[in-house]
Amino acid sequence: MAGIFRNNFCSLPPLVVATALLAVAFFSALSSPVAAQEAAASFFNSKETPSTNLKPFKKWNEALNRFSKEKAEKVDGDCSSSKLNKCHYDGWMTYLKKQKGKDKLTLINEINGRMNKAKYVTDNNNWGEKDYWATPGEFMAKFGDCEDYAIIKYLSLRLLGFKDDEVRVVAVKDLNLKVGHAILVAFVDGKTYVLDNQIKQVVEAKTIRHYEPVFSISSKTWWRHRI
Repeated sequence: MAGIFRNNFCSLPPLVVATALLAVAFFSALSSPVAAQEAAASFFNSKETPSTNLKPFKKWNEALNRFSKEKAEKVDGDCSSSKLNKCHYDGWMTYLKKQKGKDKLTLINEINGRMNKAKYVTDNNNWGEKDYWATPGEFMAKFGDCEDYAIIKYLSLRLLGFKDDEVRVVAVKDLNLKVGHAILVAFVDGKTYVLDNQIKQVVEAKTIRHYEPVFSISSKTWWRHRI
């Protein structure tokens, strides 16, 4: 399957969400000790408590580790290949270089719109697994589901200069659909914005009422959320 950085993008798919909670990551995280400090007010009317213990987040850590290897092990190939190669990676880097110098609000809108054009593919169809967290290279080659959109948006914005505390992947419960979902949040000029593969435009978190956050995570910290 062609990667998303070919000249022709796949069209945006119909509204699709994960058919089961991202339970393995969610509940292993909830059993981890959290820093002994008072919870702070956070997005989606929740309170958050941080921890720097990322060991429970196996899939997140594995995705970041595989991404580091991708950057070091690029091979020659055609962008029409379903396997990651130098063409896919270089296409992503070329795209990101064109975005440098833009203000942060413009960047989150650009990245969200671009990545949301990728085809939605379930983990079971892609990998034969119920829950697989893909790297940007894997997403470019084979597309993915909700957390995979969030991961490539997260890493794209980090490479464009966003600090680690300015973007987070967030695991939420969709209270309308009764399923697990993953999004990205970005903090810009004192506001919290949501980058969601189910929503065409970037929106402020305060406008969303049907998401209940379970945890959010960056490369150094995770936050437990409670309503």
